[in-house]
Amino acid sequence: MKQPVDPKVDGLFRYRIDLAYDGTDFNGWAKQPGQPSVQAEVLRALATIFGDSKTDFDMRVAGRTDAGVHAEHQVVHIDLSASQLRRIGRSRELADRLNTLLPKSIRIHSMQPAAAGFDARFSATSRRYRYRIADRPTAQNPLQARYVLWVRYPLDEAKMHQAAQQLIGLHNFVAYCKPRAGSTTIRQVREITVSRNKQHADMLEIELEADAFCHNMVRAITGALIKVGVGDLEPERLGELLNATKRAGEFKVVQPHGLTLIEVNYPAESEFAAQADKTRKMRTLDEKEGLTE
Repeated sequence: MKQPVDPKVDGLFRYRIDLAYDGTDFNGWAKQPGQPSVQAEVLRALATIFGDSKTDFDMRVAGRTDAGVHAEHQVVHIDLSASQLRRIGRSRELADRLNTLLPKSIRIHSMQPAAAGFDARFSATSRRYRYRIADRPTAQNPLQARYVLWVRYPLDEAKMHQAAQQLIGLHNFVAYCKPRAGSTTIRQVREITVSRNKQHADMLEIELEADAFCHNMVRAITGALIKVGVGDLEPERLGELLNATKRAGEFKVVQPHGLTLIEVNYPAESEFAAQADKTRKMRTLDEKEGLTE
């Protein structure tokens, strides 16, 4: 089979996998001892085809979704040895073969040789999430209960949208995150919209795009916007909290089931390696000077 122009990473061959999943029955993306996870299921299927791997095929994911969070479009990469590569057969059949080994809540859309320099996590330029909320009884469809948060009070989406615009840009989002040791809470938010679903006016959708999101960030921002929408939090408070030095306690982190990763964006193939190098550098607020995006 035809291989990519420059396929090798430390002597291994890199492949990109695009997939989707219903996160309801999983304890998040990342594998954990004794807990069901999306990654564990995917690794199990890969091991059946390529043989066991002590390094988990050096798998790296674009966004580590939390327990109960879904993905319409997730991206990972894996590295295969030459001997594992010989087991592939025809590349176009890989997704179908993997899907026969996976639960129906996980679907592989494609598995293809990656272009030179590609890294599923570090080459990404942005991620986009959607959070869905039903704020009227008529929108409480039991067939959507696994994917939509039900609230008992109407929300002012225009007020929420206006308040959310204060969060656009490069900021320290520590007030909206659960900090992790060795990680930064500085993120560049590119867009936040709050609007009604075009087919279902009783359903409200919050979409957020950023270069990356720290732990619980989307669900915390959604919790703050809900409080604005119901009138329990002044809109300007969202902007004020960008100057905070610790996590805010004025709103709750909402439940995970309304949240879906819907898109991961990458630059042109020629820029994969350079983007990965840029992403690996620790973010600082000094980048605001001269920031053009």
